[in-house]
Amino acid sequence: MSDILEVTISHLATQGDGAARLPDGRPVFIAGTLPGERVSIQLQGNGRGQLVDILAPSAQRTTPPCPLFEQCGGCSLQYMELPALLAWKTGLVSHALEKAGFDVPSDITSFQVPPNSRRRADLAVRRTEQGIIIGLHAKGSQDVTDMTSCAVLHPAIVSCLPALRTTLRSLNAVHKTADLHINLLDSGLDILLSTDSPLIATDRQRLTALAEELDIPRISWQRLKTTGPYETAVQRTPVYQTIAGHQLTPPPGAFLQATAQSEHAIQQAVLDALPARLGKRATLIELYAGCGTLSLPLGDRCQVQAYEGYEPALAALKSVGKSRITPTCRDLNRQPIMGKDLGKADVVVLDPPHAGAKLQMRQIALGKPDYVIYVSCNPAALSHDASMLATAGYRLETVSVIDQFLWSAETEAVCCFKRESSRRSRNALSH
Repeated sequence: MSDILEVTISHLATQGDGAARLPDGRPVFIAGTLPGERVSIQLQGNGRGQLVDILAPSAQRTTPPCPLFEQCGGCSLQYMELPALLAWKTGLVSHALEKAGFDVPSDITSFQVPPNSRRRADLAVRRTEQGIIIGLHAKGSQDVTDMTSCAVLHPAIVSCLPALRTTLRSLNAVHKTADLHINLLDSGLDILLSTDSPLIATDRQRLTALAEELDIPRISWQRLKTTGPYETAVQRTPVYQTIAGHQLTPPPGAFLQATAQSEHAIQQAVLDALPARLGKRATLIELYAGCGTLSLPLGDRCQVQAYEGYEPALAALKSVGKSRITPTCRDLNRQPIMGKDLGKADVVVLDPPHAGAKLQMRQIALGKPDYVIYVSCNPAALSHDASMLATAGYRLETVSVIDQFLWSAETEAVCCFKRESSRRSRNALSH
């Protein structure tokens, strides 16, 4: 067994592990530690250390609120006080932008959602000899930890899990495994069930009984490990969600911002980042529009050309029929909007997936629109993409950090970039 060493944690790395230096100067990373703490560790190799004891705890350390914290794979930083967590995430975004080549404003705004507010969940289902387990993958394992409580999810989602366990245990469609995507919409719970075997008639009857018991408007189904098609297994009442005052029907398994509070915060940050003199005839190109989380509030301010690659999401946006929004289906990673077209827009807004905007970002940098508002869920991808804007001569105007993924290393940010020199008159924005 390796010797026990004592080290002092200097900072948290990007995934939330404490970073320290060994006596010989080598870096080491230790999960479960906080900056300033003196800890004893056992070296594991590959620059990792196993926490043995906390000799001098940080004032930012707190008792994890969830009894499943040491087992469930959903949260990694519940031992950290929430204000400190928000400050750390703000630092992550700031560092990512500095690395991209920008001077970061000192007045970064920040917002943190409350516990028990998350309205969407992607859960794994396993059939065992004891019954059905529904939850998340345990840390460092493919095993699933049964979710008997949760400090993150909305209580309406957690409270439906016992009935779901009972029903799924009776389904022939769940042979060994299944996945559950649950959205809490304005109309109620919306469930997409993916199973490893097909639904039979009695399965549909049992799902109908479940929907009646829990007052679920819709339960959809698809075969596990496929991208579609999905089918409606149960439809009791209309399914709807209100976005910026407009009611629409999201597709099964639709992507929504994690909480209602963070959706509003992101929308407001984007609206606040728009040029003050932007007129209603101005043209805004929105990329990765989804169901219209940003399109709909933006459409109250100007003309919006909204692009989205997932047709069911775009169909939900189209159903609103807002005259200032022109929705177009387009896979932006395979067929990006060209720079010459982007350059004609007054503003470009994008909310790309976790991996970033890839080929589309190159075209934005080539097109050089006056303003680019980038909504990011991944500081590393943000840093890579924003570096192209730095090279193209943009200045970072504003930054907002939204912590909608409590007690995790994930964070959201809204960044406004302005081109230093414009070939067009800024007065055109008010025409």
